[in-house]
Amino acid sequence: MNKVENNSFSSVISINPYKETYFSGASNFINEVKSPQFAKEQFAISYLNTNEFITAQIAVSKNIPQEDIFDAISIKTYDELGLDEAVAYSIQYVEQFKHADEENRYFHVFVVDPLSIENTYANVIDKVKYIDTIIPTPLLLKSLYSKEIILNGGVHCFIYFQENDAFITLYSEKEFLYTKSIKYSLREMHERFCELYGERIDYDVFKEFFTKQTLKDTKSDYKSFFIKLYKELFSTINDILTYAKRAFDIEKFEHLYIGTQTQTVMKFDEMIEAELNIKASDFSFTYGFENSNLYIDQLHYLMQLYVSLPAEEKYISNFSIYHRPPSFIKRDSGKFLTLIAASMVIAFAYPVTYWSLTYTQMLQKKLLDDKYQKLHIEKTTREAMIKSKLADKTKVNTLLTFETKEYIEKKNTLIQIHEVKVNYPMKATLLALFTKDLNKFGVNLQNITYTQVDKSKKFTLSLNASKDKMITELIEHLTKIHDGKFKFYLEEILYNEDEKRYVSELKVAIL
Repeated sequence: MNKVENNSFSSVISINPYKETYFSGASNFINEVKSPQFAKEQFAISYLNTNEFITAQIAVSKNIPQEDIFDAISIKTYDELGLDEAVAYSIQYVEQFKHADEENRYFHVFVVDPLSIENTYANVIDKVKYIDTIIPTPLLLKSLYSKEIILNGGVHCFIYFQENDAFITLYSEKEFLYTKSIKYSLREMHERFCELYGERIDYDVFKEFFTKQTLKDTKSDYKSFFIKLYKELFSTINDILTYAKRAFDIEKFEHLYIGTQTQTVMKFDEMIEAELNIKASDFSFTYGFENSNLYIDQLHYLMQLYVSLPAEEKYISNFSIYHRPPSFIKRDSGKFLTLIAASMVIAFAYPVTYWSLTYTQMLQKKLLDDKYQKLHIEKTTREAMIKSKLADKTKVNTLLTFETKEYIEKKNTLIQIHEVKVNYPMKATLLALFTKDLNKFGVNLQNITYTQVDKSKKFTLSLNASKDKMITELIEHLTKIHDGKFKFYLEEILYNEDEKRYVSELKVAIL
């Protein structure tokens, strides 16, 4: 099998060789190309319809070395399928890892007559020159699982109608299981419809009805014949699925996806779900590409996705016979010229190398000498500057010590002055303010203290009276007349047995 590396390409061109349509994809954008041309930086991919190849399951002994696997598969394929040994068929395969047993390895084998590839791509190759990958259509569907577009497992059935082919493909637990071409391509359905109708109608007329009208909208002359055609189609699909159930021991089909190469308003998914009782959806997925709202053949999307996947996440089965030529150094002429060039390089290598090293050393020495002279001057200048700065530092430290000492002395003096100017006058002012009220209620003042924490200023007045009521009435009076200026706190009133008087501490906070 050919493994194609596509990491160095900036764009991908996907090719439908049967309708000769081309789409170019770069980043997340995809657009149709009307006049394709060869470009080195463009990766080209195409596909083969299911009616162009034979597929089978081949078992090969595990004792066969890996390097002999292809020969063993080829011999067994010719033998089991009864192929004409005079024809050199092109054979590709993908391994079934989940179905291997102790004795055998199992492979899905795809067989194509190279002549049919030449006929199919005769017109295409004149335009694009090389095709990097030509892959069987059913294997493109692996991209839906690798890109996690379809997340759930089980057995899935894919049905797709093209202009020149129609196929059914089964995947089990996200791995390819079976595929079959059915004779219900759009052109074959047109032929069958004409047989049922008993009169030949133009293909474009048939396609107009097929793509733009539902059964409800279809002319009464045609409606019953379309119903018969679809009944036959669904019956054929049911027969194939019934065979697959028996052949592959399938319990049930989890989901069925059905769609067409051209856009249609016909709800095939609803019709087949009602007919076969299998959950169905339209074969149309969100691939993550942006385009100009143009309906694009789903196979073009799948080809673009396939190229973006790493090798381990996709099936590699390449039928291309239009490979790019090897790079220049891999050709015989390139190897010869490379050998001559290498010989000449070796012949001149020693003298050239010796001269180059000598010149380089001389140049380095001159550069280092120049650098030394500059650094020496800079060093001398900086040493002198450092000595000067250290002397200045000593002077400044001496001056700082003197100034610090003087600052502390002045600070202590100011604190003392503040105590005298603020604390004592404030006490006197408070005494003068409250003396009249104290006398009015017969309460004596034994002591007054002042404290200040940050901006909070508090006085504590030690009171005594012959009755506790005198103190409570005083507090009530002070609270009323000095509201907003002071805040008063009185925790308790005690009775002094020795002096036979009531004492209390009144705290006054200045607001």
